[in-house]
Order: sequence, then C-alpha cells, then structure tokens
Amino acid sequence: MEKWSLMSITVLLALTVRWAVSLGSYSGAGKPPMYGDYEAQRHWQEITYNLPIRQWYFNTSDNNLLYWGLDYPPLTAYHSFVCAYIAKLINPDWVALHTSRGYESQPHKLFMRTTVFVADLLVYIPAVILYCFSLKETSAKKKASTCALCILLYPGLILIDHGHFQYPLSLGLALWAVLCLSHDWDLLGSVAFCLALNYKQMELYHSLPFFCYLLGKCFKKGLKGKGLVLLAKLAGTVLVSFAACWLPFGTDMEQIMQVLRRLFPIDRGLFEACMFSSPTHCPDKVANIWCSLSVLIKIKNVISPRTQLKLSFAVTFLSLLPACIKLTVQPSLRGFKFALVSCALSFFLFSFQVHEKSILLVAVPVCLIINEIPFMATWFLLVSTFSLLPLLLKDGLLLPYAVTTPAFLAVCLASFSILEKTSAEDLQLKAFALSLKGYVSWFKSFPRIVRSLFLLSLALMGGVSVLSAALPAPQRLPDLYPVAVGLLSCLHFLLFLAYFNVLILWDSKNRGQKKIS
Repeated sequence: MEKWSLMSITVLLALTVRWAVSLGSYSGAGKPPMYGDYEAQRHWQEITYNLPIRQWYFNTSDNNLLYWGLDYPPLTAYHSFVCAYIAKLINPDWVALHTSRGYESQPHKLFMRTTVFVADLLVYIPAVILYCFSLKETSAKKKASTCALCILLYPGLILIDHGHFQYPLSLGLALWAVLCLSHDWDLLGSVAFCLALNYKQMELYHSLPFFCYLLGKCFKKGLKGKGLVLLAKLAGTVLVSFAACWLPFGTDMEQIMQVLRRLFPIDRGLFEACMFSSPTHCPDKVANIWCSLSVLIKIKNVISPRTQLKLSFAVTFLSLLPACIKLTVQPSLRGFKFALVSCALSFFLFSFQVHEKSILLVAVPVCLIINEIPFMATWFLLVSTFSLLPLLLKDGLLLPYAVTTPAFLAVCLASFSILEKTSAEDLQLKAFALSLKGYVSWFKSFPRIVRSLFLLSLALMGGVSVLSAALPAPQRLPDLYPVAVGLLSCLHFLLFLAYFNVLILWDSKNRGQKKIS
C-alpha cells in the first residue's frame, strides 16, 4: 500500500508540473499566417472530420497540403478524427472547414491542452509507472516512485508536449512495447510498437533494436524449432497490425503511395525536416552533425540532394551497425535498452530530415536506464532539454524552461546522488578500462575528471541560456545563439554516442538478465 501512496504523490506532482506549463504559451500563438504545431493539430482535426478519408493526404481545394497538410501515419489521422468529433460536440466553430483556420480562444486552448493530458494519463504515465515497478534493481519500496518521479519530471518532454504542443502517444506506445518485451510478451510488444510506428514514422529510430532483439531471440531458440515458430508469429503479428492500421487506405494503391510520399518527402532535402512556410522556423539549427558541419561547409551548396541522401544513409547505417550486430548475436533486455538509446542517437545525429524535437526519441530510452547509470542519464537529459532552447524561446517558454530544468537536476541529485556515482564502475566502464591494460592507472582520476566536465557542461549550458534570453544577438550574427546551442549540444551528443556504444560493445555479462532459451 505504501508504494502506491508514494507513486500517487509522484503522479500528482508530475501532473501539477504539466498543468503549470500548459498555462503558458504554445507553438505559433498569435503568429499568422502559419501559426505553429498547435494549429497543425487543430487543422488535422478540421480535415479529418470534414473530408472523406480518401482526401486526407491529397492536395485539393478543401485540403491545401502547403498549410499543415497531414504528414504523419494513419493512427495520427484517426486520433485527430476522434478529437475532432468531441470538439464538434462542444463547439462546431473549432473544426469548421476553412473558417476555423487559425482559431484561437481560451476555451479551445483548454480543450486542446486537455486532450494532451488525457493522452498522458491513458498511455504515457501508466507505462512509466509499470515500467518502474518492474525494474529488478528497484528493491526498496520508494525506489520505483523515485525512478518514476525523475522520468515523469524530465523537462524536455513536458515542455514540448504541454508547452510547445505535441501528443505523447507514439513514445507512450513505444514504452508499452518495451514493457511487454521485458515480460516476454513478445507478440503484445510487437503490436504496441507497430501502433507507435503507425502513429509517428519517427519511431523508425527505435525499429532496429526491436527487430534485432526479437530476431536474436528467435536465433537463440533455434530456427528449426521454437525460434521458427516465434518468428512466424512475430511476422504474422506485424502484418496484421499494419493491415489493421492501413485498412481504409489499402484498397487503392494510389492512396498508399500518396500517404508514403507525405510520410517520407525526400525531395525536401537533407535539412528540411518539415515543410514550414513560417520564416521564424530555423531547420538548419538542429543539433545534429549535418547542421553543425554546415556552419563551416554549406553542404546544401556543395552536395546534390541525391548524394546527401546516400551519404546520410551510409553514415547512419555504419553508426548503427555495431550495436545492432551485438544485440542480434547476444540478445538481452539490458542490451536492448542501451541499443534503443544508441540507435536513436545515431539516427538523430546522422539521418535525413531531422527535427530538433526528435531528440525526445533518444531521451525517453535514456529515461529507462536512469536507474542503472543515473549520472550519465541525467547529464544527457539536461543536454537534450538545452538543445531545444531555440524552439522553446520562440514559443515563449523561457520561464517554464528556467524552472523545470534546475528542478529536474535537483530531483536527480536528491534521488540518486549522481555526483557520487562517477567512478568507472558506476559508469559501467570497468570492462573497457581493463581492456586498455596500460592505461588503467589513468582511471584513478577518472571520477574527478568526469565531475569537472559535468560542471563545465552545466556552466556552458547555463551561460548560453542566460545570454540567449537576456542579450540580443549582434546584427551581423542573428543566428549566433541557435548555432551555439546546436554546436554545443552536437558535441555532447557525439561523446554520448561513443559512450553508449562502448557500454554495448564491452558488456559481456548482461547482468541481471534472464537467459533466453
């Protein structure tokens, strides 16, 4: 009973923070003609409610794809339709075709914010709670609630979902998939991940770890016996799940191809994550390798779009390969969770058409290992929130950012004493240190070096945040602060990628994992 009381307090605190953030501004508030993501979600409700399914993804006189045309998979469209049906019952003006464009009012804002709260309460938060209770490392009663508190107070997701405006459904469904796999419910986990992927195509960031882990399980069971049966069941589950999601579009090949063109608009180029007409959107300031290199070399002017695509694919594939091979050959839940982090981070750093919000696809898997490596997980989550700073400033979310980020750090310090867990063993680098042989003595000063780097990182991020908010950029360098945020964050992410790959490749024990047989 005590553990549920602690968890109830944790959830109440998390909801209070979300409510407080939701009182502020949102993406594109009062900024015509395109407004922002809030208007995009409202517009999708307008389109899905008023137009037949066959017109949802096509450019017509009633559906101008240049004005927030649907570019997410069918489950997003179905969810928009459900929200629109409820909105129509409350106030038809909210989803009236054409005339509702740019609609803004306090009652409508309350409705839209409530839909995000409901998604959080029904999908994301329960998955976090059950995941934390399932952790074997959390033997003490308060450990599960402590872990859940840190995950639920992660500021990046709160600020984007309840500030900027976004639904946490795809990440929540992915969490349910991880939870199912941790209990050996492989078929249910496959269904959950298929739903996540059919809600947002960016869940491809997590697809290879799911595929490699389940394939590795099949290999371990033997492809001439139980493994072959499991493989057939998994393939059938995936096919049925996709067929159910795409059923309204499956009768017409042109419909399917049009949806795919909307989901993967490769003609936009390496940097165009979204087709924004708003001049305030700055897609070239994402904290990945291509945008960072573009500060020195204008890649768009040097390399053709087709070559950009090939180069991006090759680099992403090579960076994914070590973790995926290790996971397939030695499948374990621990390796699976670390591979989710590594592969998602590789996609973010090197793949095609990356949006700054995509860092959340890395951050949520990092939340899942915060109990194992609290110091590095906390550090990464702080950097990931910092990388969103230009977007948050544009949306008027400086105050929520300035409050939730230090609060999150304070909670992690109190919960895990992270500054005391910086040894090579705490960071799970002991096997790597031993492999260096003659360099092991260097690791004696390792904790002090790591703490110093962490404090320097905090000082740099804090300094750039203060300057971005308080001091206008020079006229000659109007993008100075977004570029500084992008470069600093990208440098951190590259180091984190190296770190997580070291953990994966030098982890031969797979501690605390059930044997797959």
